[in-house]
Amino acid sequence: MVNKIIKYVLIALSLAWSAYQFTIGNIGNGILFVFIAGIFVLSLFKHELILLAFLHLRRGKFEKAGRTLNRIKHPEQLRSSQEAYYYYLIGLIHSQTQSATKAEKFFRKALAKGLRMKTDQAMAKLNLAGIAVMKRRKREAMNLLTEVKKLDKNKMLDDQVKMIQSQMKRI
Repeated sequence: MVNKIIKYVLIALSLAWSAYQFTIGNIGNGILFVFIAGIFVLSLFKHELILLAFLHLRRGKFEKAGRTLNRIKHPEQLRSSQEAYYYYLIGLIHSQTQSATKAEKFFRKALAKGLRMKTDQAMAKLNLAGIAVMKRRKREAMNLLTEVKKLDKNKMLDDQVKMIQSQMKRI
């Protein structure tokens, strides 16, 4: 994780170098350094290791995603939304590879920190509902599923909700 102060210094240096390039007449180089400064500004709002872990998860490489997230030493120093997605990703990894109890803990932390997107909130609550069904907590699973239905505006998770509801009938 690159420190925020280092990112600010790199932004300032690249903008200063860009201004210098514009003044001496190298317009192309100036534009290039403005784009470089933009990349550094983007990295202030989106953590690069979290983005890399998302990429690994999309490809189904849970081990690599876990190793990438383990490189973040102090997740409490991240912005609150970045910290929420950090815990969300760890919860997804644990739900696929390890124990459901750890995954439940991380999903609850992610929801408490505040996931920004409604679909991510719905997915976290859907996973929590699945864990609740697995632990035979039917009332909690029902409450979570109603919240998932409210959050899922595009009806992307309908099949998973129906599957969990059918599992609940067996309890």
